[in-house]
Amino acid sequence: MLIGNKEFDTKHHTYIMGILNVTPDSFSDGGNYVDLDKALYRVEEMISQGVDIIDIGGESTRPGYVMISEGEEIDRVCSTIESIKKRFDIPLSLDTYKSKVAKVGIDVGVDMINDIWGLQYDENMAKVVADGNVACCLMHNRKESGYQVFMQDVFSDLASSIVKAKEVGIGNDKIILDPGVGFGKNYEQNMEVIQKINDFQKLGYPLLLGVSRKSVIGLTLNLPVEERLPGTLALSAYGILQGCSFLRVHDVKENKEVVIMLEALKDISLKTK
Repeated sequence: MLIGNKEFDTKHHTYIMGILNVTPDSFSDGGNYVDLDKALYRVEEMISQGVDIIDIGGESTRPGYVMISEGEEIDRVCSTIESIKKRFDIPLSLDTYKSKVAKVGIDVGVDMINDIWGLQYDENMAKVVADGNVACCLMHNRKESGYQVFMQDVFSDLASSIVKAKEVGIGNDKIILDPGVGFGKNYEQNMEVIQKINDFQKLGYPLLLGVSRKSVIGLTLNLPVEERLPGTLALSAYGILQGCSFLRVHDVKENKEVVIMLEALKDISLKTK
């Protein structure tokens, strides 16, 4: 699939999506990159570490987050997007579920919209994505976690997001799916989604795994956010082996090395057959 001017071979490779939160209150790195110079330095650092796409977020969606206005979110992300586009040749994703924010983001240069509500929150989002001719990541989420049959319901919800995308003409080559670890799910459900992530291949789209530093790791290992890198890398490795096409991460260098190592093993396996 094409994101920006870069071709992503999602059937044979796993790519690193680096997180850039220009927020004061994100669960892991809140406040670190609200200053434009610090944000640009972080982008340069991630590029040097091998990032493939950068995901910019202007509103924290951590558990218990407080929604901000569209205007405030636009103010947070716009100058950052414009400045990155002027200085670097890297595909950009915008992490938003609000169509007005997405429209402005597309107008100033983002190549993908990463919607944590899978086009289900804002009725105008699907059309904005289609009209902008950009890629989209459709994440699974629920306001209430009252599932009947958990995995079947997650599949059904994602299928509904796909239908919304298709209804407005978003092409198959523009869609990525994220099963939504940490959103609308308890600990056991998050673990099940990770364990069975390969099952989502049946829906026919590239998969994104977003588990970096999340509570599912903290609860398993009884560790605070700043000590969750080893757990993140373990789940990243599992995701690669299960066929995930994208890993959304805070720690680019370490996760990239996991990708390189496992893809080298795959190459050797093919050569020795």
